[in-house]
Amino acid sequence: MSIATGSRRPRTGALRRGFTLLELLVVLVVLGLLVSIVGPRYFNQLGKSEAKAAQTQIASIAKALDMYRIDVGRYPTTEQGLAALSTAPPNEAKWRGPYLQKSVPPDPWGRAYVYKSPGEAGEFDLLSYGKDGSPGGTDDNADVHY
Repeated sequence: MSIATGSRRPRTGALRRGFTLLELLVVLVVLGLLVSIVGPRYFNQLGKSEAKAAQTQIASIAKALDMYRIDVGRYPTTEQGLAALSTAPPNEAKWRGPYLQKSVPPDPWGRAYVYKSPGEAGEFDLLSYGKDGSPGGTDDNADVHY
């Protein structure tokens, strides 16, 4: 301690703070390994969750279609489409909707659901073409049917 200034001088190396370059590189390598292991699993689950969301939305729309059928006596025609669940089609005296609280949402990939009545597999077909937006496909590109 100096008597004139009244301040202390730290010893050399006693107050050394911060990380060394080697420590930072080790942390970056560990983070890179974690991302390379966890990342693909996360993105794989993301595709599955979109398909599950589409299945859930399709099931909800199908229930609304069933309610429409109970009231009107038939499913909406292909020309009327799914809009008939939210807005009364012209000349439908028995319509008691709306059958959905909101208009029909797009599928998780941003496209409209495909509705056909009469359908190929039953009284109506309701589906999403998946991530690629075209019929058929596998994995994330597979069609989601009712």
